[in-house]
Amino acid sequence: MITIALKALNANKLKTILIFASLLFSITSIFLISSISNGVISMYSNLLKNDGDIIVTQAKISDTFFSNVDIKLLEKINKLDTTTKSSAIIVGASPVEKLPIVAIYGVTSNRFSNYKIAQGNYPKTEEALIGNSIYQSLENKNTIQIANKKFKISGVFKSDIGFENGGVVININDASEIFNKSASMILVNTNYNTNIKKVISDIQKLSDKIEVKSTQNFVDSYNQFKIIQTSSNLIGFISFFLGLLGIVSIMSITINQRKSEFGIKRAIGISTQSIVFQIVLESSILGVLSFIFSFFISNLILILIKNSELFHGYVNGEISIKLAFYLFICSITMSILGAIIPALNASKTDPIILMQGDKI
Repeated sequence: MITIALKALNANKLKTILIFASLLFSITSIFLISSISNGVISMYSNLLKNDGDIIVTQAKISDTFFSNVDIKLLEKINKLDTTTKSSAIIVGASPVEKLPIVAIYGVTSNRFSNYKIAQGNYPKTEEALIGNSIYQSLENKNTIQIANKKFKISGVFKSDIGFENGGVVININDASEIFNKSASMILVNTNYNTNIKKVISDIQKLSDKIEVKSTQNFVDSYNQFKIIQTSSNLIGFISFFLGLLGIVSIMSITINQRKSEFGIKRAIGISTQSIVFQIVLESSILGVLSFIFSFFISNLILILIKNSELFHGYVNGEISIKLAFYLFICSITMSILGAIIPALNASKTDPIILMQGDKI
């Protein structure tokens, strides 16, 4: 049956190429949209998870960019027996030279060790530590302008997290002057086997102006991640629908041109189910092939994006096993749905009419 399906695909080369191209573009676009959105979420999640079991933000604020937490809370948090370390960070953005927007991280000195030095030293007051991907594009390697303030470049660091590798790290006091806030968030590390819920409750009692969550809970409920994921799913659905529409249209034309073939098969006693199965099998073969090609093409594009100086590490994608499996099912579903409607139409038509060459 597979041999017959392959011969049929080879006999209709143009239509086969068109169906394959429609599947390929649809699946590749879903691959890229989903993997890039997952990559963005993963990068920011890893940035938060790298140093903190608990995250403290301003109460009733949906985005960390707008959060403002009193840095003096660090002293009170450090006095708790259940905590081992707490650090503060200001998250902001600013144009740097020709770059329209660069992530700026103002951090307390105990967070400097999170950044792996490639050259130079950690920053002092009015100094900046530059992410490697940003540093490569700078014309002036000695100083950097952030908002209305100039900083001496103290060193360069490398990070596997694109948001950090394409960012600038400065002392939190300097960042506080620029962004007019005390801290965007406080990250807290706890003792091993500590009851996280109790620690969260203890920290929450320190102020009614803060919201305290475990880092994992914060990541799971972060509104911006939900918006990114919902947008990705919506665009993916549109790509799926457009791909399906293209396959149905091309398959209808292809089957219409093969009506005499199906009429003869019906006349010699081949069942409706067999004809439908053959057409669906042909389309399914194209679905599997298009998935394989899309998988490799998407990975190649993601590698190019990751290493492109244009994006400076801010755009990064990852294709998980779960995503690959999901899109494999999508590929097969799209190819089957795209073929089954015209296939059923052809198989139910009177064989005499089919052999006469009338329209389906």
